Order: sequence, then structure tokens, then C-alpha cells
Amino acid sequence: MAFEYLNKTLAARQQASLYRQRIAFERVGPRFLLRNNTQYLNFASNDYLGLGEEPITGLENTLGASSSSLVTGYQSAHIALENYLKSKLNYQACLLFNSGFSANASVLKSLMNEANSEIFQDKLNHASLIDGGLAANATNTRFNHNDLKHLTRRLEKSKAQHKLIVSEGVFSMDGDSAPVAELEHIAKQHNAWLMIDDAHGFGVMGNHGLGSCDDIKPEILIITFGKACASSGAAVLCSQNVADYLLQFNRDYTYSTAMSPWLASATLSRLERLYCADEKRARLKDNIAYFKTLASNHNLALMPSNSAIQPLVLGDSESCLALSEYLKSNGIWLTPIRPPTVPHNTARLRITITAAHQAADIEQLINQLVDGLKLL
Repeated sequence: MAFEYLNKTLAARQQASLYRQRIAFERVGPRFLLRNNTQYLNFASNDYLGLGEEPITGLENTLGASSSSLVTGYQSAHIALENYLKSKLNYQACLLFNSGFSANASVLKSLMNEANSEIFQDKLNHASLIDGGLAANATNTRFNHNDLKHLTRRLEKSKAQHKLIVSEGVFSMDGDSAPVAELEHIAKQHNAWLMIDDAHGFGVMGNHGLGSCDDIKPEILIITFGKACASSGAAVLCSQNVADYLLQFNRDYTYSTAMSPWLASATLSRLERLYCADEKRARLKDNIAYFKTLASNHNLALMPSNSAIQPLVLGDSESCLALSEYLKSNGIWLTPIRPPTVPHNTARLRITITAAHQAADIEQLINQLVDGLKLL
């Protein structure tokens, strides 16, 4: 029977406790969310600074761009957003995308198609980067996570003329940071370019929240607006030459309706607040430190991370699901992260701390984690 594998595969997913489902909420904020008229503490948000609850007023742009950026979709609101990012991040050019996934994947598959090209990716890179690399004609080479010696050996063995090193700035599932300055140094040593996806670093790290690459300048920098900026979409920062090339050959950009002009204006408004949000960044830093101190006091085996992402690895998916359900029954929403999003036997609760959380929230989370783990 045609397509009978669908039911078999879905059944296998359910049997392995890996089945995924969408969950609808009435309201989601950086501290609380509401589901079925029940309020939960939210420790699964990427709104790290809590900007999502701040109102945006006075926007007059239309909601829809109506067409591609290469037809009539590119408007003054997009130019204003691009110019702001170019000025703050010191790049010649900026291209806006409707999602970080699209930006990451399409840049790799369009840029790395020349013969004698090779992409060097950290093994824990986001799925969008992996998919983009696989869709390119370049050779794809993986190096062990944050292992500079392994990367160097890979580069030394490479015969490619066009080499691109790709890493996240802050890794989305582990929460640790890439050694971006060392990566830039290695790239220059081997006549390679560096591309950084700073989705989880931008807005939180660096001077005024300019991200993981505040002190360096990779040839290609990807930032997304759906995390600390509390908006949606992404931007590619690069040289004018790279931008011109992408305008000719990036099919995602060419054949997608442009970002909403209203969203571009709203994002610019949020970016201006983000740039001045040093107090929120300080509060977030304090909350992270407080969470880690309490976790250490209770011998919770967190992964080594100084970011807002604090993973608690349990190993098997069944335990993650059970602990997640226990937390929900006690007023805390924390999503289990299971394979294939993370490697086999590393299922985890991906705890995210925000500036909106209060000390009592963190204390409640720690106490419930401790009690829930005793029941596993």
C-alpha cells in the first residue's frame, strides 16, 4: 500500500517517546504563559530581555509587503532597519529574511556552490546550518564541538580553494559559547572566511547587546529577531560584494514575499530599545547567576553554560517527559528537548532564564526540579 510507512514511522516515534505535538496557548510572555485558562511560570521562552511585553505604538506601515524584495516589496521601512543594523554592527550591507532558518540555509546553499569549495561546520550547529550545507555543492566537513585543534587539522588537510568556517555564537541547545576570536584567527591563518549565526547571542552579549561578535567581524554575520529582540525574522550582515551575489543567486530571498513593512518598523523600534537595555541585561545576568548558584547548592547537574540557556540533561526521553509533566502539574512550563533535536541519549530540559523572572520564580523552579527528580 502506498505511503504505509507514514503510520509505521509515526507509531515508532510514539513508542520511543519522541512524538511531537503543537500546543496552543492563550498568551505567552517572558515570565508567565496561559494555557486552558491556567497560568504557568514560563521557563521555555527565548525572549531573554522581556521586551515582548513592551507595547509598540505609532507604526503606520502596511502589514503586507505584497511582493518580493526584487519586485515592489522593498520599501522605506526595510531600508531604515537595514541602515540601523549596518551602522551598529559596522557592515557594508544587510539583507532581511523572514526567518533565521531561511537566512542560514539559503546563504550556505547559494554562496557555497562554486567548485573547489568546502564548508567546515561545528558538529552542534543548528539544523538550518546543516541543511544549508547539505544543499550546497561544496564539500561538507564537521569538526568536534568547539574543538579548535580538530578544526585546524581539518583545514590543514583541505585542498579547497574556497573555505568557510560556520559556527553558532551561542549554541541553542547547550547554551555554551563559541570561541569566536580564535575561530577568526584560525580562519585568517588558512585563508578561510568565517560565518557566525548569533541568534542567541545578539541582544544579550557584548557592548549594548551587539552580540558574540562585538569584538570581531566575521565575513558573514547572521542575527535573528525572534529571540532577545522579541520580534520575528532575520538579517544577514556582510560585504556589499557578498550581498550583490546573494541578490542574484539566493532563491529564498528572490522568490519570497519581503518581510512585512510593519514588522520591519516594529523590529527597528525593538532594536532601539534593545540597544539601550543595559539594565535588563544586568538583571538577566543576575538571574542566571542566581539560578546557577541554587542549582549547584542542590547538586543539579547542569551543562556548563553562562548564557540564558541552562540545559539539564537527563538522558532518556521518557524521564524528560515525566519531569516536564510533573513541573506542569506544579505551575511551571518547561519543554523537554529530545532527539533528533539533540544527540541520542542527551534528552534534556532546556531551561531558559529571562530578565523578567523574579528570585521567587527561580526558587520555585529549583525546588520543583529537586522534588521532581526524586520521583524519576
